[in-house]
Amino acid sequence: MSASPGQPQALGTLIELEVGGMTCASCAMRVEKKLNKLDGVTATVNYATEKAQISAPEGIDPAVLIAEVEKTGYTAALPRTESPDAGDDADEEEPDAELTALRHRLIGTVVLAVPVIAMAMVPALQFTSWQWASLALAAPVIVWAAWPFHKAAWTNLRHGAATMDTLISVGTTAAFLWSLYALFLGTAGTPGMTHAFELTVAPSDGAANIYLEVAAGVTMFILAGRYFEKRSKRQAGAALRALLELGAKDVAVIRGGAETRIPIGELAVGDEFVVRPGEKIATDGVIVAGTSAVDASMLTGESVPVEVGEGDAVTGATVNAGGRLVVRATRVGSDTQLAQMAQMVEDAQSGKAEVQRLADKVSGIFVPVAIAIAVAALGAWIGAGFPLDAAFTAAVAVLIIACPCALGLATPTALLVGTGRGAQLGILIKGPEVLESTRKVDTVVLDKTGTVTTGRMTLTDVIAADGIGRAQLLRLGGALEHASEHPIAQAIAKAATQEVGPLPTPEDFANVAGKGVQGMVEGHAGLVGRESLLADWGQHLTPDLAAAKADAEARGRTAVVVGWDGQARGVLVVADTVKPTSVQAVRQLKALGLTPVLLTGDNRAVAEQIAAEVGIDQVIAEVLPQDKVDVITRLQGEGKVVAMVGDGVNDAAALAQADLGLAMGTGTDVAIEAADITLVRGDLRSAADAIRLARKTLGTIRTNLFWAFAYNTAAIPLAALGLLNPMLAGAAMAFSSVFVVGNSLRLRSFTSRAVAPQPSPARTRARVAQPVGA
Repeated sequence: MSASPGQPQALGTLIELEVGGMTCASCAMRVEKKLNKLDGVTATVNYATEKAQISAPEGIDPAVLIAEVEKTGYTAALPRTESPDAGDDADEEEPDAELTALRHRLIGTVVLAVPVIAMAMVPALQFTSWQWASLALAAPVIVWAAWPFHKAAWTNLRHGAATMDTLISVGTTAAFLWSLYALFLGTAGTPGMTHAFELTVAPSDGAANIYLEVAAGVTMFILAGRYFEKRSKRQAGAALRALLELGAKDVAVIRGGAETRIPIGELAVGDEFVVRPGEKIATDGVIVAGTSAVDASMLTGESVPVEVGEGDAVTGATVNAGGRLVVRATRVGSDTQLAQMAQMVEDAQSGKAEVQRLADKVSGIFVPVAIAIAVAALGAWIGAGFPLDAAFTAAVAVLIIACPCALGLATPTALLVGTGRGAQLGILIKGPEVLESTRKVDTVVLDKTGTVTTGRMTLTDVIAADGIGRAQLLRLGGALEHASEHPIAQAIAKAATQEVGPLPTPEDFANVAGKGVQGMVEGHAGLVGRESLLADWGQHLTPDLAAAKADAEARGRTAVVVGWDGQARGVLVVADTVKPTSVQAVRQLKALGLTPVLLTGDNRAVAEQIAAEVGIDQVIAEVLPQDKVDVITRLQGEGKVVAMVGDGVNDAAALAQADLGLAMGTGTDVAIEAADITLVRGDLRSAADAIRLARKTLGTIRTNLFWAFAYNTAAIPLAALGLLNPMLAGAAMAFSSVFVVGNSLRLRSFTSRAVAPQPSPARTRARVAQPVGA
């Protein structure tokens, strides 16, 4: 929930705070621990998103939480409310200003530090009194450029804590102070002094060595790493920002019979607004006038525009690609599908997977352990009889190399990019815990109706009696059905209109309860419905029509009989149809190592026919809605890790019971609420994409964590043994963070495999999909 800065938001159990000043994962850990010490408060602080998600007792004042964060030395504020006019600009201004300041500091550091490093590394550049020139150049770097590190370290010290900034500040300050000692009180300031750059530590006169290049170089590399890290984090969150910016900014609303353009924030439920060709639909609503094609690719990833007309629901942020539409708003503001999608993505990015909790625990104790190792290394070198400068160099190298930056960025950056990319493809992952489930899933249970099939009745076959043309049968039968509101009747009328064109209007139309319809069409007395309706009028099926009807019903289809002028003229077969993409989806799920199972309440014969068509071997049929949970539980009891894909109210409990629940976005709200992943497009191929993306994101996290752990595990002993120059240690530490973030950004290249299959020529001619059971 959002509020203006400094203003209390509507009090509730869930509060979000923006936390400023954090520089590493141990900072986030400190804030999290501080908040969790409050009675009844459960907090999660994410370093990458710089946000705290807090579950607090009802009625708690957010100012109490803000004050608690400030006690740890960081800043906190309630999120700002974005105005319709300037929200985007305000959202961009602060991060850009911060990046600009960091860039200026980095540029100044590079200009000053590079000559210092060059003189220290290349003896030929060490002119008379070069060391004093190095001091003049290095001092601004260590005092001004590294000031954020020193300030943060001092703040942490006052609160009895140590973070990454502590390591950097102590290391660079120690190198600088040692150099001042050597220059002013030792022999390093003697004109003509030279020393070679070495990767290892060798015994020497400590008072003759300066470490200005270490202090300046470490500062430069750390600033560079932090700059690229922050810029990469901005890129990682770009998908969510792009999602939020999809919506229209203003809308042409109809008030008092005239069009008035108003900001989107003033639109209310029930308002009717105009959407012209090429414009974005302002909010979720229902079309009250007009027909068009709607391009939902920005929201769902589906490239083919959808034909819509009066009575059809449309989603905000989609684009009207055809004619003029008048839409009545049904949901506005935070209730819209776009807003809910953005909230789901943000919640997923703010959460923590189990692997991240482990990394946070390690980061929380890593800094004090690193300081202890540095002190131990210093003592060991001195105790072994080595010069003080050798001991000092090893200790500083340990401090610099030990920064747990990469460890803290490993998981949240991958989550940022992975969930953001998913949102662009119409895949909404509810939380990071979902990633763990996808790795173990081996069985996927597919609900039939609305998941594998379209969930809508479609005309699948037309059987005409001898001497009756197909077009004539469809024209007269379709005309009578067009006047009925029954779903089967509407399916017949729609198919008839597509094939033979506009249908005539029947006269003396009447609905015969439970049997069908009757009326006059172009001078013919027609009947459409059950066989018993025609029998009442003495119209009986021929043997061929009776056989066709029996065959259709044996396969679980619905047969509708048509007759006129005293004779049965034909049979129209209607059924639910397999989605054109289901065969490809099942193939992709199998390729992921999953065993698909078809779950349905239909009779076994119908279920097995559908399963055979899409390539599913295992069928569980004739299951009552309330028994779906028992099926999932039984499969889990057999040792299987089960994913469930469904879309209806009766699927909600099963989606919640499954180890991984995937809800079709075209389904009911209760199913979507119960699921772990929402597939906005309602395309079963998205389920395979979702599992691939989740697994790829988890794999990226594991790669990042391996790099971070291996890096620190290998580098700290090298530094403690004097085998790593402090300046190179700083560069390596900065590179590790950039590597982790860069590896996460590779997830932006993830592509969907939901390529639409080409329809067969026969299917195109018939304009109907392959029939399946209802």
